[in-house]
Amino acid sequence: MNDIVLITGASSGFGALTARALADAGHTVHAGMRQTTGHNAAQVRAAADYSAQHGVDLRAVELDVTSQESVDAAIGSVIAEHGRIDVLIHNAGHMVTGPAEAFTPEQLAELYDVNVLSTQRVNRAALPHMRAAGRGLVIWVSSSSVKGGTPPYLAPYFAAKAGMDSLAVSYAAELARWGVETSIVVPGSFTSGTNHFAHSGHQADRAVEAEYETRYPGLVEQVAQKLAALAPEGADASLVSDEIARIVALPAGRRPYRVHIDPADDGSEEVSDVADRVRREFLTRVGLGDVLAAHPVQV
Repeated sequence: MNDIVLITGASSGFGALTARALADAGHTVHAGMRQTTGHNAAQVRAAADYSAQHGVDLRAVELDVTSQESVDAAIGSVIAEHGRIDVLIHNAGHMVTGPAEAFTPEQLAELYDVNVLSTQRVNRAALPHMRAAGRGLVIWVSSSSVKGGTPPYLAPYFAAKAGMDSLAVSYAAELARWGVETSIVVPGSFTSGTNHFAHSGHQADRAVEAEYETRYPGLVEQVAQKLAALAPEGADASLVSDEIARIVALPAGRRPYRVHIDPADDGSEEVSDVADRVRREFLTRVGLGDVLAAHPVQV
């Protein structure tokens, strides 16, 4: 089946790879990215060239997840053309590196805006259409840092991804009776095929940063190097996009609730297995076992 897919943060990294993988699979993919006529103009051309060269339907769409107006316009354009959104992928995100104390509260708020509040903007625009259809799939691109190994100097990003993951867990149960499925995809620390470290933000308080440098000299570089060394050969970001494409291809009702793609194995999967089991058992105990899985409904 040809699905209508909308993915956020699709200018590079996991997003761009996933957009291409799903287009290759025969879906109509709207690759959301901001500043399509400015900063990301080259990525827009690259998407158009890929679509033409491979005979697929991949389209860039202006979508700034920090603006409700932009989100509404993007989703409105997809609905106007197709009348539906079958697959919604929350991929947009931003990482920062540095000692937590050196970030201002405003910087943390900005990071949460991109990584957490953005999903709420997109959900409020897209979910009414998916609920009305009584079917659909929402994929959340989380992070193994939510429950796995957490090296220092990445605290604001880790906290934001944990917030997004927690929101995904609650949405999964609340969408189940509407026939809308949820899959939480948990990538590990991929340092090949993404620009996370290269494009990461930095702390505003340079004085505090300098103080920490006296006790943790060169820590950011050390963490990046160690994470890269942990990854086995061939652990490229395309493993994540391939897994997302596999999930989308599965029949409705057969999609996994959570999957890990973590070649470095930071322990996240082991912890998540326990947390997800506790969730299943608790919801069953309180008589809400039916919300553990979504099934298409008649509308």
